[in-house]
This record gives sequence, C-alpha cells and structure tokens, in this order.
Amino acid sequence: MKPSDNGFEPRIVAFLCKWCAGAGADLAGVSRLQYAPNAVPIMFNCTGRLDPTFVLKAFTQGADGVFIGGCHPGDCHYLTGNYNALKRVILLEKVLVQFGINPRRLRLEWVSASEGNKFARVMNEFSAEIKKLGPLEKLEVSRCE
Repeated sequence: MKPSDNGFEPRIVAFLCKWCAGAGADLAGVSRLQYAPNAVPIMFNCTGRLDPTFVLKAFTQGADGVFIGGCHPGDCHYLTGNYNALKRVILLEKVLVQFGINPRRLRLEWVSASEGNKFARVMNEFSAEIKKLGPLEKLEVSRCE
C-alpha cells in the first residue's frame, strides 16, 4: 500500500484469536491477498482473554488504532469468549471517549479461519479509517499511586 499524501502510515495493534481471525490472517497471507501492512498481530487463544488494559496500553505506547479479531458468535472454541470480548469492547469505547480518543480507533470484527478475503478487506478498511483520523496524539496517562 502506498503512503498517504501526508506521509502518515498508521500503527495498528491487532489482537487476534488464533483459532479464527489469526487463521484468517494466515489464509490471507498464503493466498497472497493484498492488505495494509500496518498491523502488528498479537495472537491469543481467545479474544475473551484480552484484558482491556492491553488495549489502553497499546494506545499509550503509540498505536493509532487497535483491531480485535475473533470467532463468529456461536463459534468460539471456548464457548462464550467472543461474547466476553464484545462486552469489553462496548465498555472500552466509553472509556476511550473519556480519554479523548475517538472510539472509531478501536474495531472488533468476527473473522473465521476460512475468511481470508474478509480479513484482508477489514484490515484495508480499518487502515484507511485510521489514516482519515490521522495520528493519535501522544497520551499522557498518569497512574494514581
């Protein structure tokens, strides 16, 4: 993908379920599908294990966007992990607003292992969305001790 006119290339952290979205990413790769190379993938056994603080940490460490990819509802290897992830994302969107971060910088998608095309498409869409939003200002999050 070509750099945008202003030279900004977003930094995206992608938390992926290894059973579904991660396998979909692998399929996109072996199928040689073209998609934005902006994401750094981090595999989890299940998106239900994704601690919300990991998302906040990604933003404080310089990510312009965070993508979460999990199994389709009803297809989770751990039964309800993707439902737990959905609940956390809804909560995280509200928290991001409180920090002054546009909640569109966080995206949750259901991608199965056989959906390499979908993975490539949503990564292209998300990268384009983050480019439109521009770089995220450096966050200064202090800890209460």
